[in-house]
This record gives sequence, C-alpha cells and structure tokens, in this order.
Amino acid sequence: MSGYLHKKLQQSALFLSIGTVILFPNKGIAQEVIQLGPDTLGIDDTTAFKPVTQSVLYQNLNPDMPIVRALDSLANMKFFQDYYLSPNEQISNIYQFPFDEVPNYPDSVVAARIAELDRNTPFDLVYNQHVKDFIDLYAVRKRALTSRTLGLAAIYFPMFEEMLDKYNMPLELKYLAVVESALNPTAVSRAGARGLWQFMYNTGKMYGLKSTSLVDDRSDPYKATDAACRHLRDLYDIYGDWSLALAAYNSGAGNVNKAIRRSGGVKNYWAVWPYLPRETRGYVPAFIAVTYVMNYATEHNLYPLNPGILFGGIDTILVKDALSFNQISEFLNIPLDQVKFLNPAYKEGIIPATPDKNYVVRLPKDKVPDFINNEKALYQFMTKQGLEREKMLATIKSATERTVHIVKKGETLGKIANKYHCKVNDIKKWNGLKKNYLKRGQRIVIYPAETTEKKQVVTKTDTSPKTPQTKSDTSIAVADKDQIKPDTNAHIKFTEEKIKSEDIVHVVKKGENLGLIARNQNMTVKELMAINNLKKSTLRIGQRLVIKAAAKPLRKENQKFEYYTVKSGDTLFKIAQSIAKMTVDELKKINSITSDNALKAGQKIIVAIIQ
Repeated sequence: MSGYLHKKLQQSALFLSIGTVILFPNKGIAQEVIQLGPDTLGIDDTTAFKPVTQSVLYQNLNPDMPIVRALDSLANMKFFQDYYLSPNEQISNIYQFPFDEVPNYPDSVVAARIAELDRNTPFDLVYNQHVKDFIDLYAVRKRALTSRTLGLAAIYFPMFEEMLDKYNMPLELKYLAVVESALNPTAVSRAGARGLWQFMYNTGKMYGLKSTSLVDDRSDPYKATDAACRHLRDLYDIYGDWSLALAAYNSGAGNVNKAIRRSGGVKNYWAVWPYLPRETRGYVPAFIAVTYVMNYATEHNLYPLNPGILFGGIDTILVKDALSFNQISEFLNIPLDQVKFLNPAYKEGIIPATPDKNYVVRLPKDKVPDFINNEKALYQFMTKQGLEREKMLATIKSATERTVHIVKKGETLGKIANKYHCKVNDIKKWNGLKKNYLKRGQRIVIYPAETTEKKQVVTKTDTSPKTPQTKSDTSIAVADKDQIKPDTNAHIKFTEEKIKSEDIVHVVKKGENLGLIARNQNMTVKELMAINNLKKSTLRIGQRLVIKAAAKPLRKENQKFEYYTVKSGDTLFKIAQSIAKMTVDELKKINSITSDNALKAGQKIIVAIIQ
C-alpha cells in the first residue's frame, strides 16, 4: 500500500469498498451503494472515491436549498446589469470550445481530477454522487451564474487569501464563501444570515461583528472574512478535521457533536453523514464541487464575467461626517450600484459618521483623490433628489433610536406589540407588513413612543390606595408579561414588593435554565420563581427575570471551582464548547473576562462550579 493511500485510509474511518452496503442504524435498513467507483471509472487511487447510497437527497437539488438560493441571488444583482460588464476576453479558450458548448466528461476523468486536487490539500476531497450533483449545478444547470461568481472571485479571493494566510489557514477555505453566498456580499438567507460568509446575528456578535439599524458588519467583506477565519480556526481546533469543521460552520457545533455521538463517537464526516441535518449533508459535497469547478472552470468552458473592478483597484477612505451613497455617487461621478456594491455594510445607503466616530468607505482607487480634495464640500453637497443634510441626520437619529426585534418561536404581532407598548397596526406600518404572519428569525423594527411613561415603583411605605393598573403598568410588576395569554383578561395584582430601581433584570439566553441562573446569582430556584411569580420552571429565550439587588455575585468565598490551564491556541469559544460546557458569555462572566481576546497561555480560568 502506498504511503499516500495509507494516509488517506487513516483519515477516513468509514472507507467503503464498492459493492458493499451501508447500514443506517436510524432507519434499520441496508441500502444499496451506487455502483460508481474505481473499477467502473478506471482509476487506480481508490481514496478519491467514496460511494454513497442510492437514496441520494441531492440528485434533484431543491431550488429552496440555501446553496441554490445563494447562487440564484446573483441573477438579481444590479451591479451585473451595467454597461461595463462583458465576458473576460483576456482568458483564452485553450480548448477552442464553441461559445455555447457545455462540455461533458466521464466520471473517470472528474474523479481523477479530484484525486489530483486531493493530493495537494489538507481537505479530504472525494468523488461520489453528492459531489457529482453539485458539479452539475455549478458547471451545467447554473453555469451563467457561475460565470458571475468567477468574476466576483477576482475581487474577493485575493483578500480572502491574505486573511487566511494571516491566520495560517488553508487557502482552499476561500471556496467556502462561494458555497455560502456565491460571493454575493448582500446575500441574506431565510434564517437571517448575512454577507459573504453568512453569519447569523449571535455568531457574528460572538466574533465582534456589530449590527445596528444602519450598519451591519456581517455584510462588510473585510470584517466578516476576519471573523470567519477565527470561527473556522476555533472549529478546527475542536474537531481536528476540516470536513467536520465545515459541517459545524453550517449547522453549529451542537449538531455535529450530536451526530458524532449517534455514530458511535467516530470523528469522520462520512461516518456521521446520516445523522447530520439535511442541509449539512449537502454542505461538504458542495464545497468539494466548488473546489473542483473553480480549478477546472476552463475545462468546462466557464469564464469570468468581468465585474469591471479588481481587488487592486479598490481603496479605503475614512469618513468623518454623515454622508449618503447618493452624495458620493453624484459628486464623484460613480455609478450608484457600484457604491452600494463596494459598501454593502451600510443598510440604508447612509454612513452615520461623526468627527468622534469615523467610518470606512470603499471607492474605486482613481476616485480617492477627488474625495480627499473635496471632502468638506462633499459633506454639504445636496443631491438632485434633494436629500438635505437635515433630513439625512434625522434619518440617522431615527434609526439609532429605533429597536430591532428578532422574532422568536411562538411570537405573534400581538405579543410583540404588548412587549413594546405599541399597536399591531403600528408594527405593520413600520415594517410594510400586509399580513399578520411572522417567521422565526425575522427582524421587526420598533420605533419609540412619542412620550415614555416612567416606571411606577411601589415601596413598602406606600400606603396610597391602589388603582387599577394599565397594560403598561403591569409590565413593571411582571418579569415576563408574555406569560399572560393575549386572549385572556387576567388582572395583574400588585403586591407590596415591586421591582426597584436597584434590582437587576436578567435576560434568558439560549441553554440557560432556572437552576443555572439561580446558582449564578446565589439564589435558590424557589426564590427566583417566587420573585418573578413563576408557576412553571420552563423558560424562553429572551424572557426577562428580576434578580433581587440583595443577591450576591456568582463567586462566593466558600465556593470551590474547577480550573483549566489555558494552552497555546485556546480560545474562549473552544474552551466553552469542549471543556466548560457553557456559553462564551457565561465563561466570561464567571471569570470576570471583558475581552474575547484576553486569554494567555498558562492562565488559569474557572470552567465549573463544584457544589
């Protein structure tokens, strides 16, 4: 056995021979393996091929799959509809294909090419029906959109490679952004993931990506790429396997850990494949397919659609005062779509800069001198549309004061309206909603009331007669008013002990329960339930719990802790997930850590409380 073959067999705990069967324990049936392999393909290196079952989920790829939807989103990018876009004539057609020919290669050729790529990468690149389906997606069915992706690669891949090299990461990870977003910087998934790397809100926040009503760092190509590198590095440190790290990037470490347990503890992507979420089962095959198509695009008669600007043709400028895209476009004579494309993080086309807080704007390099030489005039420039400076500042003020509510499971417009003391019709008007239907993860904008009522505080010495409470009053007496069903007329009775200004309000996070919260606050569960009038121990994410001011902090003098010594390469995310079994926020709180990058090798931190 060759050294290369031996290495690959060691990597794969689930290497399957052609003609065998796969037993899916969760289904209890054996399924026939597709007869597509080294014997029929005519290749010697069997490590390049892994068979899969005939019941393939992706032979007819669902158009609603996130991967397909990301690719389809390129069809609607206005940036690609401008006059300066044309097929890149600098790339020669070395195979002399007719313009509209779609080359078709036998499986033996494709498998051999993937085997060659596999020899030069730390990733486990294989060829099977899943991979073949995605190659067909990019090289045949959606080839016009793939040409757009190839054009965008000229802008983003150099930056990706610089960032990956900075973190000593495999450069092939640049292809992951194609799977995630098709390199569409404004891509937004149905679940609310944004940007080139499709960060969800909470994951982005964990890696320092801020999101406001006007600016979303998840859509900033540079900030999001840096965060993606750190996130992927943390995931690889946990699993030591790139395929599993990719799966965890897609579905979360929790789903991958669950799949590993159900597979018997084997840390191999193809071993845990049957136990992964449906979407994640196609994720690594799509990555392999993109890696192949990007390296063999010319062989498939695929050429970049030139986006009219290259990575080296973009420069950055610090903006020191409020500025709109329309002002930049008209004053500097830059197509508006190009300004939007280069600066996708600004959601409303407004850069809310101030002299004290500058923002970065990216422009074509040849326009930078014009910006610098006319900066003051640019800030005061009035566009043809009549966007006056006062109006723009009012927009910024309104956006910074408004609240963005993310819809949770089971929430309705009525519940949200009650929570923010407004009307359902107001919410529908603010968000352009025609129906009452909401989706989990949907972002709802809430504007503040014209006047805000002060919270009523009743102390033990208050002997004035009690008056019937309004809906806004009752929200003070109850930690989570959503527990009152909207179709009831339950009367909330005030007791003598009320929420005082010095009391702490704890917002329930994912994974928390009454026991954990009570323990962290040095309270009993019974005390916590009594203070908040809770009859059941079930909590909801986002629920607000009152913590009495008398409660002492988490750490007590007589309490014992389990410590962990930080090693080189450790991160808060890695320790929280694999050692402490708690969230990053909980780990930071128990150790009084304020920064995500505060760990040092040799440092001792608390990872558990010994009761």
